[in-house]
Amino acid sequence: MAFFRTVSFAEPLPTIEGAEVFLRAPQMSDYSEWATLREASRAFLSPWEPTWPADDLGRSAFRRRLRRYAEDQRADSSYAFFLFRKSDHALVGGLTLANIRRGVAQAGSLGYWTGEPFARRGLMSGAVSALVPFAFSSLRLHRIEAACIPTNVASIRLLERSGFVREGYAREYLCINGMWQDHLLYARLSSERTA
Repeated sequence: MAFFRTVSFAEPLPTIEGAEVFLRAPQMSDYSEWATLREASRAFLSPWEPTWPADDLGRSAFRRRLRRYAEDQRADSSYAFFLFRKSDHALVGGLTLANIRRGVAQAGSLGYWTGEPFARRGLMSGAVSALVPFAFSSLRLHRIEAACIPTNVASIRLLERSGFVREGYAREYLCINGMWQDHLLYARLSSERTA
């Protein structure tokens, strides 16, 4: 049972505006730019992501991905966004609020990626800052969780700058790049509205 549901799932997700970025739901028209950015960033992203399937960058795999995003949104279990730079509408990366748990938890997990040409420019910080109010107000989450590999210094800095607090250490938490990897666990609460 999902209670505290507050979003109309028949409607598309809103565009979320940040200072230099905006977030919106992925669309089929994003395929070429997404595939180009992901391929160009493969070596940069691989150490921090699950192993990519052989057909990951194919058009039909992207179509399946969009279908899964829509199903997850309708089920109130996950919300996927692509991240764009406002100045030229370039696709920069993506964010997902996944593993949404309703009832007494009202929590979800934040995941994100940035294409290599856009890394370390503050764009993902702007995206997280824009997404947090949506998660707390529109989705009515109480808690946003995030996990990162201890050697991912950029991700640690992003989370801490964005008001996330380190809560723990999980051994072999996720299978990343083909190996079970330890992760640092972070969270931000709705009562912590400002970073």
